[in-house]
Amino acid sequence: MLSILISIIITAAVVGGCISADIKSGTILIGILSFIASYYLVGALIRKKIKAVQAEIQAIMEEGQQRIHRKIQQAQTKPGANIKLLQRQVETDQKAIYKQALNLTDKFEPFKKWNPLMGRQIDTMRFQFLYQLKEFDQVDALLASGGIFKGPMFMEPMAVAMKMARQYKNKDIAGVEKSFKRYIKWFRGERGTLLYGLMSWVYVKTDRVEEARQMLLKAKDKTHNETLTFNWERLSNDKPKSFSNEGLGEEWYGLYLENPPQPKQQRVRAGGKGRRPF
Repeated sequence: MLSILISIIITAAVVGGCISADIKSGTILIGILSFIASYYLVGALIRKKIKAVQAEIQAIMEEGQQRIHRKIQQAQTKPGANIKLLQRQVETDQKAIYKQALNLTDKFEPFKKWNPLMGRQIDTMRFQFLYQLKEFDQVDALLASGGIFKGPMFMEPMAVAMKMARQYKNKDIAGVEKSFKRYIKWFRGERGTLLYGLMSWVYVKTDRVEEARQMLLKAKDKTHNETLTFNWERLSNDKPKSFSNEGLGEEWYGLYLENPPQPKQQRVRAGGKGRRPF
């Protein structure tokens, strides 16, 4: 794009200077080297600016998570803390962080004219932030906008899992399978755990228990994940109701297909005269 155009202009100027100076030998080589040098120099300057915005977003995410962690620690030290209220506060704080990060992605827009793939990188970030904010209409719109220079890229298991989860919610089971088969080959070993867990969950939910069992038979050996092994054992023992991806933790619940289990609040019994529960 602009970096290529600038490099061409610089190359033309260098070659023109060589011709004016009556330099005949090596002019083509000088022109090629001028193009490469100018292209990478411009690219380096743009990448530096892009990294600065990325660092700003990363700092917001880290600082926000640290504040949430401190809030949770403080609540844990207070007797009789209201767990449900704390959860609502944490969810509100997380949404505020995601919204702030989402708004900062606008700072990448000027770089689209320098990097032809920047549009897809922006859409990838927005796709994940919007998903965490449960703005599913906008998520689906981004998924439908896929193309060479627009639409999310699926370079990480979580992004692929989000796509599969939306396909499931939109009752596109064939699309879920197609996405799984397309991307799972790129995630070797434990990196494929979430996708195997999600695909097997979809099979169980759609009464295709044997397909889930057969897939988990292979997946447990490829990933060596305890949750996948547990689920394979449950299905092998004809106990599909015991199937659970709880062991996959925050990544699984971050797909919003199931609600995480509610933490149990300890009850304190009155232990004698003058004592009372918190």
